[in-house]
Amino acid sequence: MRTIKAAILDWAGTVVDFGSRAPMGAFVRAFAEFDVAIEVADARGPMGMAKLDHIKAVGRAPRVAAAWRAKHGRDFSDADADAIFAVFEPMNVASVVDHAGFIPGALEAIGALRARGIRIGSTTGYTRPIMEKLLPVAAAGGYAPEVVVCAGDLPAGRPSPLMMWYAMARLGVWPADQVVKVDDTPVGIGEGAAAGTWTVGLALTGNIAGLSEADFATLAPEARAALRARAAAEMEAFQADMVIDSIADLPAAIVEIERRIAAGAKPRGAGG
Repeated sequence: MRTIKAAILDWAGTVVDFGSRAPMGAFVRAFAEFDVAIEVADARGPMGMAKLDHIKAVGRAPRVAAAWRAKHGRDFSDADADAIFAVFEPMNVASVVDHAGFIPGALEAIGALRARGIRIGSTTGYTRPIMEKLLPVAAAGGYAPEVVVCAGDLPAGRPSPLMMWYAMARLGVWPADQVVKVDDTPVGIGEGAAAGTWTVGLALTGNIAGLSEADFATLAPEARAALRARAAAEMEAFQADMVIDSIADLPAAIVEIERRIAAGAKPRGAGG
């Protein structure tokens, strides 16, 4: 039976930072430096993209674009995005360590995968300077993937497949249908689908739910179910093969994927 050889994991909202909250305040504050107010909801929309591309997407969203035009008397431009990014990146570097706690069950799940011989790599919408702050904190806590591919390392980021393909090449694993991409954002799921890998979305610990662990714990069962349904719909639109609640459920999800492989199934991104 063909088995899964590698899992390529996202970072914020997937392994660390319950609710993917580190970038949110930085986006809001960065736009405020240019006298344009945005909401956290505006910032969450393109989450998972490379951060410069993310800023461009936020700035060109209709509500923010109109606010920018009203304040500056012109349309939002690539030069404006570059200027905001120069302010944003140091803010995100400063905040990432404050949100570096592991999502419950993450270390145990990764350990279970490694015990089965599954290689662990990662891709992220974070830039290399942001990851240089986060990586040693994660390593000190017990998590160090074999490969870390950052936004800006390659000519195109998510949802292109380039970071995934590069991670797979660095790990020396193929074919793509023996690799699983795990992410909390639709664009991160799209990255895996474009690369032809299996894709597993995380419904409740990341960007779509957007809640801290403490706030999430207060939700009634029906509210959790609504969040789960919303996340599943958004990720399945980007060809998610499976949506689970959190990374703690990943070992069982991979067993199910291997059962599907044995039955002749292929990842949705490979036309299965």
